[in-house]
Amino acid sequence: MSDSNTTNARKTAGAPALVISAKPVVLPAPGRGEDLQVSVSAPATGGDLPVIVFSHGFGWSMDGYAPLADFWAAHGFVVVRPTHLDSRTLGLSADDPRTPRVWRFRVEDLKRVLDGLDLLEAAVPGLTGRLDRDRVAVAGHSWGAQTASTLLGARVLDSDGVPGEDLSDPRVKAGVLLALTGLGDSLTPFAIEHLPFMKPSFDTMTAPALIVAGDNDRSHLSTRGPDWFTDPYTYSPGNKSLLTLFEAEHSLGGIPGYEVAETTDESPARVALIQRLSTAFLRSALYPEDTGWKAAAAALEEDPGPLGTLQSK
Repeated sequence: MSDSNTTNARKTAGAPALVISAKPVVLPAPGRGEDLQVSVSAPATGGDLPVIVFSHGFGWSMDGYAPLADFWAAHGFVVVRPTHLDSRTLGLSADDPRTPRVWRFRVEDLKRVLDGLDLLEAAVPGLTGRLDRDRVAVAGHSWGAQTASTLLGARVLDSDGVPGEDLSDPRVKAGVLLALTGLGDSLTPFAIEHLPFMKPSFDTMTAPALIVAGDNDRSHLSTRGPDWFTDPYTYSPGNKSLLTLFEAEHSLGGIPGYEVAETTDESPARVALIQRLSTAFLRSALYPEDTGWKAAAAALEEDPGPLGTLQSK
């Protein structure tokens, strides 16, 4: 990284920068049935910009999660949000032959974004030549967190408990996993029948990750309580941190969007904490010399305050 580009990238890490956005940017997707549409948000200036590929939760689209995407872009990241096949905007029917494989299509969507960074650069005015392909992270919420976790090394167990295909991607250096579901040994009968892919193994999820869970997040897919969402931290090796948010439900205060109908625990303060800590975590994970995460983590671990607690390993 050149000195001038380093300076530009670092400037975007402080005060919020002007953000440019473009959508829909279309990536060819043979065999998917629909070309892949994505939204791209980036700082208007700066070079050697790190990339976050974000996977939305069930039913959402590239238009969701603006509280995170806008914040990350304003603080130095290029954020790419694909629209997965389960999006309400596409209306995929339950009897569509692609439906049983939607979870795999989701993973392929993220990899297609990584394969198509040249096309994305060229499609967004002023973005060409500004991406740092050596500093790539993934993030996701709920089902999107499961999608992102596979690129970090998590695997899906088959009916005999044998880990399936390794779908990790060496281009991905770190991740932020928001309300990621836990192990498959406590699924409800409905989940067992209809969601066979919800049997993860985190044993090989070795990439650095910040895992965010709400201590009031109760899923109808599990017979356990909110502690289910801490499994990804408990059962994964390596550099992991767990942010547990007090009184937070599945939307974690409203990360899908401000005042959206699916948010049951509206809390701008909670969202702001996630914004700050996820930014600090990813920046330090992608730039080892950056001490922002170490300082933020130490402060929260010493004085949790009213919003949540943080632990790391």
